[in-house]
Amino acid sequence: MLTALASAQAPAPPAAASAAPATGRGSSFDATLTIRADHPGSKIDPRIYGNFAEHLGRGIYEGIWVGEGSAIPNTRGMRNDVIAALRKLQLPLLRWPGGCFADEYHWRDGIGPRNKRPHRANTWWGGVETNAFGLHEFMDLAELIGTEPYISVNVGSGSPREMAEWLEYMTSDSDSELAQLRRKNGRQKPWKVKLIGVGNENWGCGGNMRPEFYADTYKQFATFIKKYSDTTFERIASGPSDEQYAWTNVLMAQAGKQMDGLSLHYYTLPTGKWDAKGSATRFGESEWHATLLRTLRMGTFLSKHSAIMDKYDPAKRVSLVVDEWGTWYDTEPGASPLYQQNTLRDAVVAGINLNLFQQHADRVRAAASAQAINVLQALILTKGSQMVLTPTYHVYDLYRVHRDALALPVELSAPRYLLGQASVPTLHASASRDAAGVVHLSIVNLDPNRSAQLKLKVAGAPSRKVSGRTLTAPTMTALNDFGAAPGVTPAPFEAIQIEGERITVTLPAKSVTVLAIQ
Repeated sequence: MLTALASAQAPAPPAAASAAPATGRGSSFDATLTIRADHPGSKIDPRIYGNFAEHLGRGIYEGIWVGEGSAIPNTRGMRNDVIAALRKLQLPLLRWPGGCFADEYHWRDGIGPRNKRPHRANTWWGGVETNAFGLHEFMDLAELIGTEPYISVNVGSGSPREMAEWLEYMTSDSDSELAQLRRKNGRQKPWKVKLIGVGNENWGCGGNMRPEFYADTYKQFATFIKKYSDTTFERIASGPSDEQYAWTNVLMAQAGKQMDGLSLHYYTLPTGKWDAKGSATRFGESEWHATLLRTLRMGTFLSKHSAIMDKYDPAKRVSLVVDEWGTWYDTEPGASPLYQQNTLRDAVVAGINLNLFQQHADRVRAAASAQAINVLQALILTKGSQMVLTPTYHVYDLYRVHRDALALPVELSAPRYLLGQASVPTLHASASRDAAGVVHLSIVNLDPNRSAQLKLKVAGAPSRKVSGRTLTAPTMTALNDFGAAPGVTPAPFEAIQIEGERITVTLPAKSVTVLAIQ
């Protein structure tokens, strides 16, 4: 989890001189798009649709864990409604236990009888960590929802020995003392664990290290990531935040050969100010525009960090793992730490980021939005026994069609969306072709006022049938709340015309649409 002093965001870039203003509310603009099915790219790794669960606010406790004695229906202490929602989403990856919390977490605190587990101060996010939800509970959750666990180990206040013993405890099928301890604690078979994050934000909350110091520390820890079963661990080094290009350069130069992945963190702050980030629900068009302008910076970071990695790893063996991303607003008054609502604006942000990951599928092979439940740009919100699926959840659902498909280039021509002195694209897209030959196009209309008359074609594949779903709402602040009818849910997309090889679609303003082209 990015701390408030971690980085500052650069000023918004000036608008292009030829940018066309977004005038005429309710009007539309014309655009063209060609999907290059004749130039397939890299396979899109399902892991880029992962998520994150940190011991923070109501993310774990109340959001996932309610205890076996709770009146809320649960399975071994975990909410049945949340389990069902995450399982339906087919979440491919879940990162745990942090975040900044990971570098103060000692795994032995969370094993054995719950009534004997120590209570610890949560020095990052406040309150007391009861350790009721520990390793066995997290791994049980991962199996219940069918996701791959991504374990962040403690580098900042831990040791190579503590990490090595944790890995052995989880994955060894031998008669060692640690494997026997796991069996004594109720788990006979070892767990399947591949992804190991070696520290978190070690330039900041994970120890305030220089890149050279962390590179040496990383190699020390990586040396003791041994193989205890037939599964080989994938070692993810703690990488940069946004513009920390020097960190990437040093890590790749000094430790690139010892890593399988390098993390990248970037949060979208509408104002660019950590002490006054803005409201999740009370905003106008200027805040809408500023949010999208800043989230689009992710594309620059992906390109520039990838270019540095290419110098040391031209074969692209090392993955870029964007394991913290999303919107970060001011915590709602009186709410738990980092709790924020989730509007149509967040759905558009999610669509843009997932498009960017798919466009960089040659290097980006895993990601985790922050976070799963009740924290930041959550997929799910809970309140007592109630549960709400957010607009971001629905974007994840729409984008499932891209998993394991081949990324396809798109050639898009559309006007700019200008507000004040800054502009963003009106449309943002990515495409893929699945194993059955179906082409899927994800396209986001960033303009909150104008629909798009889009003429598209698929180069290299004739189009016979088009269908899709879209996510939009009458207002940019629309949301899904407790005790009310959902304001943002997917609907069938029917504004489609086919004439020969040319397809014409009308994309609603402020929308996320996914089309299937057969």
